[in-house]
Amino acid sequence: MTRPSGTRRPGEHSLSLIGDNRRRNPGTSLEPRRRGDIEPAPQAQADSGEAAVLRVRLRECAADLRRVKSEYDNYRRRARRDRRAVGEIAVANVLTRFLPVLDAIDQARRHGEVTGGFQRVAEILETELAALGLRSFGTAGDPFDPAVHEAVSCTFSDHAEQPTLTTVLRPGYLVGDQLLRPAQAEIAQPPAR
Repeated sequence: MTRPSGTRRPGEHSLSLIGDNRRRNPGTSLEPRRRGDIEPAPQAQADSGEAAVLRVRLRECAADLRRVKSEYDNYRRRARRDRRAVGEIAVANVLTRFLPVLDAIDQARRHGEVTGGFQRVAEILETELAALGLRSFGTAGDPFDPAVHEAVSCTFSDHAEQPTLTTVLRPGYLVGDQLLRPAQAEIAQPPAR
């Protein structure tokens, strides 16, 4: 499709070519331009409406770029945090499956059946599980904490100043700050006054 000559679209400017390579600023000599010379735009043209529109558009694009970069940084942090959480959950699930094995080893120890090669296997297993972050808790004499201890029975004692574990029936386990299983224990507490 062709347009008749002399017609322009709105906002379209006509271009004029200068045939010689001399400077056109009034009051300066007519010396030839050197390659790379840039003529400063006249002040009236620099402050024209088109330049102002371009500056506004540049600020909008820069703000959009900052917003997209911020959103991407937040996404990366969230994805990293979620991957870490999924990894911790997977480790906790695997370690939870080993708790009955640790209970059986503990019961065998109490009966004196953990000797020889089986003792070495039990030590290696406990060491490797500890390396994954598994910690046992709950010993006689610890103060009772209902958040991490399960009271199986309770007796009153004149010697107790606060509720205290007297006998641990089954140890509790933590991985990191996550409770895998509360410790089951018998507790003693001071008499009611």
